[in-house]
Amino acid sequence: MRKVDLITGFLGSGKTTFLKRYADYLVRSGGNIGIIENDHGAVNVDMLLLQELLGANCDLEMVTGGCDLETHMRRLKTKLISFGMRGAGRVLVEPSGIFDVDEFFDVLREEPLDRWYEIGSVIAIVDAKLEDDLSEQSNYMLASQIANAGKVIISRSQESTPDDLRHTIRHLNEVMEMFGCRRRFSDSDVLKKNWDDLTDDDFSDIASCGYLLEDHVKLPFDRENDYDSVYIFKARTTKDDLLKRIQSLFADSSCGNIFRIKGFMPLEDGSWIELNATHRSVEVKPIERGQEIFIVIGEKLHKDKVLAHWSDIMGEM
Repeated sequence: MRKVDLITGFLGSGKTTFLKRYADYLVRSGGNIGIIENDHGAVNVDMLLLQELLGANCDLEMVTGGCDLETHMRRLKTKLISFGMRGAGRVLVEPSGIFDVDEFFDVLREEPLDRWYEIGSVIAIVDAKLEDDLSEQSNYMLASQIANAGKVIISRSQESTPDDLRHTIRHLNEVMEMFGCRRRFSDSDVLKKNWDDLTDDDFSDIASCGYLLEDHVKLPFDRENDYDSVYIFKARTTKDDLLKRIQSLFADSSCGNIFRIKGFMPLEDGSWIELNATHRSVEVKPIERGQEIFIVIGEKLHKDKVLAHWSDIMGEM
């Protein structure tokens, strides 16, 4: 049977960066893979970052997010059927950071998927500097993502201190207790290696890590209303000014609880930059091509307040 891997993690944890490395390993190993990419909202920013993977042995599909649960599951099922009919040997599913993992297990129990696929590896990506002040709903998302993971992989470990890593593991155990899950993590239960140093043996181990089935308390989850997205189209400014606006946006509590800002912008010389920002980390780097859009993702966002930080640099739609 074909395998389906789930690569999950909270907003800004580094899922797409890991996925690119993992998919490259599978293709180099002779695999024929499909990737299903999901983002929270109608525009999939991360999809652009994966285009370089496309080739004879790697295909890519998008599931738009931000919709109700029934619609989202139907779209995911349709993409899996499509890859099954095209003969993909292994499918990698990267959902939005706002994702209840039980949805993944439920979809794969449905016909005909239960006859075509088996669950391969469930991989959870966790930021080494995991934030303390997550809401109950966001802590639940984290609990759902790590409870059944065959492998928990720490991102940005090279940028963290031993205290950061201990604090993150403690937070993982706290959310397990918070939602009645018996699973606990120790230092040896998570992969903390710098991703630049991951070897083919490391990826082979990840590809065969499997998954667990651990019970935890379920929390009601409204995909459409618990989390928000605000889109900024055709914003143009300098790199330095962009960074100042991002810092100002995170600092402005009247905008709501912002988790992540990501997107692309052209510069005056015709080159493009990619932005990926959270409270703890702001990364801007060159990219070959992009789309003139930024997306702000969070809880209880106030659209007018968010847009006020961009209005003077936004172009006509």
